[in-house]
Amino acid sequence: MRRAVLLLSVLALALTFAPAAGAQTAAPNDPLWSAQWGPRQIHADQAWGASTGAGAVIAVVDSGVDLSHPDLQGQLVNGATFVGCAANGPCGNGDYTSGKDAGEPDGHGTHVAGIAAAATGNGIGVAGVAPDAKIMPVKVLGEEGGSFEEIAAGIRWATDNGADVINMSLGGLPGLQVLEITGVVREARDAIAYANSKGVAVVVASGNESAPLCASPSFNNGALCVGATDPNELKAWYSNLTVKPDLLTISAPGGAGTFFCEDDVVSTVPRGLEGFCGADGYDYYAGTSMAAPHVSGVAALLSALGLDNTGIYDVLTATARQPVTGLRGVYDPAYGYGIVDAAAAVAAAGSSAPAVEEPTAEEPAKASPGKGSGKGNSNAGGPKKSR
Repeated sequence: MRRAVLLLSVLALALTFAPAAGAQTAAPNDPLWSAQWGPRQIHADQAWGASTGAGAVIAVVDSGVDLSHPDLQGQLVNGATFVGCAANGPCGNGDYTSGKDAGEPDGHGTHVAGIAAAATGNGIGVAGVAPDAKIMPVKVLGEEGGSFEEIAAGIRWATDNGADVINMSLGGLPGLQVLEITGVVREARDAIAYANSKGVAVVVASGNESAPLCASPSFNNGALCVGATDPNELKAWYSNLTVKPDLLTISAPGGAGTFFCEDDVVSTVPRGLEGFCGADGYDYYAGTSMAAPHVSGVAALLSALGLDNTGIYDVLTATARQPVTGLRGVYDPAYGYGIVDAAAAVAAAGSSAPAVEEPTAEEPAKASPGKGSGKGNSNAGGPKKSR
């Protein structure tokens, strides 16, 4: 199945875009914040009083990240590359130019990383959904996509090296679900199960084929499948429906995918790889690829509050809101459990997050139960099962 999995971004066409004026007083000072309708649609800034994601790590399992980008440089932890070296890797540090026979470098993973956790309040560029979370760059895609073996290697490496949330803005063509269900292709499926067993949340784009099912690997049990919305909270025309066996699905801003830059999602890209919508290391993309890191950012906010993958999934699906009706915790094939709501999620998590036991005079302080991630001593209560 070499080169079976491809990037899921749809590059939107546009003429020009001027950021809207009149930012709110409490808005971050990042110049492109006024153009970032996505974080505002999910109420990310309203959640930052309760959590900014400090201490959480988001693995961006993708096409690599520009490690020198000024809006990402201070957000990074060590990464790895598995393009062309799944069996014996890693063969690089997750930079977007690394890998064996990777082909021409791509800005996709850098764009995804900026949505999730770009530096915020630094007076440049964009703001991330989880401003104080760290980004772990894991490159599994080259110019021609990647294999399930490479993706699985990236998932397992990220799990074993400190990731709390894994974002995969990638997917296979319709029909590959059958191969995973029958076990003909099982590498990514088994790796997702492994990550879940260690308490790691796995967030995956649903796909851009306007198909009725979540694409592989988002179709697998234990992967949170993410569909895309446009600036008007409508299901994006290209987004696959959020349908899969375990119904673990949700929606988030992905962009309209039309001819207007401002209707797509602005984020970081390597300088020199901008399209005509972008400039100076930033560009506008559309796709379920862009929706997934909005959700991963919110997952990091919850991870920082002490939730493992099971708790993250439960809170996200219970607090997501259906457009128009505003109903929460209700499943719909077009939106899954609705559009992710960061403010509602951290509010709900605040009442259920693990508490630190107060020490008595006779005993020392005890650590909180942690997230069951299996890393260090953070899984004091043991790993928890995912849905």
